[in-house]
Amino acid sequence: MLISLAHAADGAPADMMGSLQQFLPLIVIFALFYFMMIRPQMKRAKEQKSMIESLQKGDEVVTAGGELGKVAKVDEAYVSLEIATNVVIHLQKSAITTLLPKGTIKDI
Repeated sequence: MLISLAHAADGAPADMMGSLQQFLPLIVIFALFYFMMIRPQMKRAKEQKSMIESLQKGDEVVTAGGELGKVAKVDEAYVSLEIATNVVIHLQKSAITTLLPKGTIKDI
């Protein structure tokens, strides 16, 4: 009876290492998933948010629908965008996707 207990005590650490080795691939996959997908997406979202917060009158932007225009007015949640001479549309700030360098619209 004592001998069987002694053998069982020797097997416990090996079983612990075996279960750790089974979870190691899952941990590695999660780490890769985090660094390859989640982290870059959070960085892009942070950049987009700071770009939207820094919008000001006269900036040239591209909307999610593909319209190019110059910001005419910035409100709390909306932007007035001049897409042609005397043609102003009103958009939500979240519809702005890209901030263009000054003079881009004239070059087109």
